[in-house]
Amino acid sequence: LYLSLLTKSFAVTYGTVSSSMYYYTRIMSQLFLETPVSKMEKTDFKTLSTMDDFWKFTEGPLLDGLYWEMWYNNKTMAENKSFIYYENLLLGVPRIRQLKVRNGSCSIPEDLKDEIKDCYDVYSVANEDTAPFGLRNGTAWTYTNEKDLNGSSHWGLIATYSGAGYYQDLSRTREVTAVQIASLKQNLWLDRGTRAAFIDFSVYNANINLFCVVRLLVEFPATGGLVTSWQFQPVRLIHYISTFDFFLAACEMAFCLFVLYYMVEEILEIHIHRLHYFRSLWNCLDILIIVLSVIAIGISIYRTSTVDMLLKKLLEDQNSFPNFEPLAYWQMQFNNIAAVTVFFVWIKLFKFVNFNRTMSQLSTTMSRCVKDVIGFAIMFFIIFLAYAQLAYLVFGTQIDDFSTFQDCIFTQFRIILGDFNFTEVEEANRILGPIYFTTFVFFMFFILLNMFLAIINDTYSEVKSDMAQQKAEMELSDLIRKGYNKAMIKLKLKKTTVDDISESLRQGGGKLNFDELRQDLK
Repeated sequence: LYLSLLTKSFAVTYGTVSSSMYYYTRIMSQLFLETPVSKMEKTDFKTLSTMDDFWKFTEGPLLDGLYWEMWYNNKTMAENKSFIYYENLLLGVPRIRQLKVRNGSCSIPEDLKDEIKDCYDVYSVANEDTAPFGLRNGTAWTYTNEKDLNGSSHWGLIATYSGAGYYQDLSRTREVTAVQIASLKQNLWLDRGTRAAFIDFSVYNANINLFCVVRLLVEFPATGGLVTSWQFQPVRLIHYISTFDFFLAACEMAFCLFVLYYMVEEILEIHIHRLHYFRSLWNCLDILIIVLSVIAIGISIYRTSTVDMLLKKLLEDQNSFPNFEPLAYWQMQFNNIAAVTVFFVWIKLFKFVNFNRTMSQLSTTMSRCVKDVIGFAIMFFIIFLAYAQLAYLVFGTQIDDFSTFQDCIFTQFRIILGDFNFTEVEEANRILGPIYFTTFVFFMFFILLNMFLAIINDTYSEVKSDMAQQKAEMELSDLIRKGYNKAMIKLKLKKTTVDDISESLRQGGGKLNFDELRQDLK
């Protein structure tokens, strides 16, 4: 029964993804991220560094990538629609949006007020500028709140940005869009207060029934310059079209029934055993799987109903920006929760393979050494975090891998795995760099890692010794063999042991020696 649940959850999860999603993301990212801003410059979106580079990108690779109005033989495409790579329909129009901070949002030291008149703080919702600026007409020059834009916050590399701001919906034709971008550039739409600029658009490929929701983000830190990031979300928003889709629908229904069955079963067990039920780790894992499954089912129902209601509304006006971000968000959340659920469903298989002696030794070893491992983990992370804060304070201003405390933690895990650039650390600090690296590797790799292995090895030796003294229990292979023999006997394909002995006695005149009896009992 559990294998059936595993099969259904596996089918439901893997039915939402395919290799086409990867290739879809790759070709779209190559087009918009790796195309140079001009034939004379090698700068692309990933290497933009100034506001001037940003405008070169919008006037060059962005326009070229969005509007495919001509075939390669210079013939115009029919119906005045843009099919990126001749296959991906641009839905509605793209949108450019920016967020600004107010002038005077930070304090200027008294000694420098004569030299510095303006001050723009780092981005935060409290510092956000909402006043009209520039031409003071249209959505590009007047602030629109997050609710009216149906937006949501976005986690960038530098800050988390709201879904509000100043926006310009572009056109369905290259010529009009070029004029709009030129007007924004000419009237200084980006200025010192700009902290983030978003470029959003969505495309649809009917060949593989996939939407791709694209967001290009350019962040302008208070230090000057800019930092780029991007998000390509290939999602399947339209379901139940092909025969395989209906097969997945049947698997989804079966999965829901299995979840309902296990939910009732666990509720009855909790009612009978009360708090003793939660003393078993496997029972807690069952509860976790059920909770995650219910959440995934709820998101799937909400996602499907929302898509059916909003998809037609988003696409009915071809001259407006269709905001697929909320739909893509819920689809990605479903994919994430479903993936975690399947992970724990696989983990629970350990419960059923414990009939095997080897697997039983491993699981018993892990359960016995939990206290020792917890004590070791406390000691490990005290030393590990101490080194992380040392690296952040010493190298944080010089090396990208140590620029934040979180990066320091992951970089140190990479050091343990042997993936590290020692030259950068040495150049950042010629004294503390080598000392940090040498002592960290010595304590973590040569001492603590070997202590961890010693804990596991010692516990495993104890478990193996104890199990060797115990009476052999029924293993999974024995159960399979026993079931196979019973099936063969019922099918009259194999005689019982009694029949074998009787036949031997008849042939031997009623007498059997030890070797003959042993052969019949095998």
